[in-house]
Amino acid sequence: MSQGKRIVLAARPVGEPKPSDFRIEEFAIPTPGQGEVLLRTIWLSLDPYMRGRMSEGPSYATPVPVNGVMEAGTVCEVAASNNPNFAKGDIVLSRAGWQTHAISDGKGLAKVDPKLAPISTAVGVLGMPGMTAYTGLLDIGKPQQGETVVVAGASGAVGSAVGQIARIKGARAIGIAGGKDKCDFVVKELGFDACLDHRDPDLAAKLKDACPGGIDVYFENVGGAVFEAVFPLLNPFARVPVCGLIAHYNDTEAKPPKWAASMMRAILTKRLTFRGFIVSDFAARHGDFLRDMSAWVRDGRVKYKEFVTEGLESAPGAFIGLLKGANFGKQLVRVGPDKA
Repeated sequence: MSQGKRIVLAARPVGEPKPSDFRIEEFAIPTPGQGEVLLRTIWLSLDPYMRGRMSEGPSYATPVPVNGVMEAGTVCEVAASNNPNFAKGDIVLSRAGWQTHAISDGKGLAKVDPKLAPISTAVGVLGMPGMTAYTGLLDIGKPQQGETVVVAGASGAVGSAVGQIARIKGARAIGIAGGKDKCDFVVKELGFDACLDHRDPDLAAKLKDACPGGIDVYFENVGGAVFEAVFPLLNPFARVPVCGLIAHYNDTEAKPPKWAASMMRAILTKRLTFRGFIVSDFAARHGDFLRDMSAWVRDGRVKYKEFVTEGLESAPGAFIGLLKGANFGKQLVRVGPDKA
């Protein structure tokens, strides 16, 4: 095959992304130069943070340029190599983006051991989402034995790991997810103590019943009505790692919170800790994360679920669905076979 495919950002979305904001292109597969490798994408990771990269404006990362390849974490096979550190056939973690092939100078590539776990986990439970859960919960949330941890997006790649790690650390884990099937999975398969449907009009009352002793750690992935239900239940000295705000990613204007004054008063009087974080803040913890999480996965103490669509062409629709909660587990795109 001499032609590759890539998906570029055709236009900056206003509100919810739509299919016309993306464009698929063909390109001639390049030949690696001196010190370079040719990567063939096997797994493409789709994650909510990508919505922010589609917009202009100040953020922690440079936005994807219009007509630029959508960026993403990928698991790739080295298809050809002129780099002594990588051999043809090596499986690597990379940031090749939404495309079938890419050239790399080797910087930033990390070899993936297929014997450790299925290679798709390198962009899931043993990759960025898993490390986000691990570091955000343990380094910011600091759950203690017997405390109550609540996590939004509990059936997703990050939230599912948060609750299971909380249980490993001896805390109660209360999930919030979208729909009965997801809530049942979170309790029956992942072992959470309870899970509530964020669409339930009685969410606030049911969350209070599920947390009779209040909430000590709230791992924030969502914002919106879920946060409004959680906030009054936060105990003195509660910790809130702020990982994501998916309910607001498609907002077209900033709206001041209706109850900002009372929220700030509670932060003061309850001595609450809110901390936003990006997983790269904890890069030094990667060795600890990989050691612990791989052991927990191997022992069955942490389980994971993948939601896979087939072919690069499916990525725009899958991403649009991800922002609406259509996925059930870690959203992946299988771009190519494990071996060429």
